[in-house]
Amino acid sequence: MIPKQQKLAEPSTIGLNRIKIGSLESLIVAWQKSSDYAVLKDSTKAVYNRLLNRIRSDPIGQGPFMDMQPEHVRMAIDALGDAPTTRARIRRLLSQLMDYAIESGWRQDNPVASVKVKRRKSVGIHPWTDAEIEQYLAQWPPGTPQRLALSLMLYTGQRRSDVVRMGPSDVQHGMIYVKQEKTAASLWIPIHSDLQAELDRWHGKGQTYLSRTSDGQRYTANGFYNVFKDWCAVARLPMRCSPHGLRKAAGRRLAEAGCTPHQIAAILGHKTLSEVMRYTQSVRQKKLAQQAMGKYERVSSQK
Repeated sequence: MIPKQQKLAEPSTIGLNRIKIGSLESLIVAWQKSSDYAVLKDSTKAVYNRLLNRIRSDPIGQGPFMDMQPEHVRMAIDALGDAPTTRARIRRLLSQLMDYAIESGWRQDNPVASVKVKRRKSVGIHPWTDAEIEQYLAQWPPGTPQRLALSLMLYTGQRRSDVVRMGPSDVQHGMIYVKQEKTAASLWIPIHSDLQAELDRWHGKGQTYLSRTSDGQRYTANGFYNVFKDWCAVARLPMRCSPHGLRKAAGRRLAEAGCTPHQIAAILGHKTLSEVMRYTQSVRQKKLAQQAMGKYERVSSQK
């Protein structure tokens, strides 16, 4: 009887690069062909695949998975996890891969089981600054899909998963309707004049304002993320600039305009005010600091 381990030794290719037999990369490829992977939602597969590709492109992906120990798992998480959520996902993925190896008879234990992901203090997703917004707009002129994409995110304050579904049928009486995919919240958002100017320039053929093909096929949320990051790169923006950062910039601008937490929540769709309060508190701190420094300057000039 042929040992199960030899099943993994069948040569496979990715492009022109042959997969190293017995490597963690080869285990990833085998798992992606399994029924465990097949039953996952497409959205989950998209998230997992980005992380799995990161593992495969790193030297850790070429190491033998049958020899992996907890210290190797910790090294992989530290090397590949750049945010708390990403670190947790990488740990979970490695654990799933090791469980699959056990079920297939290639390992007897899961080295991930004893590894805990230490929470790192994170500043969160970067909210775009006004200078970064202007730099992007300078690269992409009015009437371009790139400018329309930024306008939809900045002036509705919605997540990319909602922005890619927006289309002409959602607009009524100067407002755009959104049913948030993440929260199922239904919102009517007044259309900002700058966004309206871009919508007036739109002459697409599809049912959504943003489309990835000339015949109007819309983006997936993850596909749009990748394309938008490319547009940011062309505008020479730092890597920290992301679609979600424009949602945070919208919240900041609403707070700077004097909107109350409830008013901001009505646009962004937050069900609690804890997140919204961060915008208003930050803006209030800035204004109070400016007022305080003004008084300090006046006192100093009188001496």
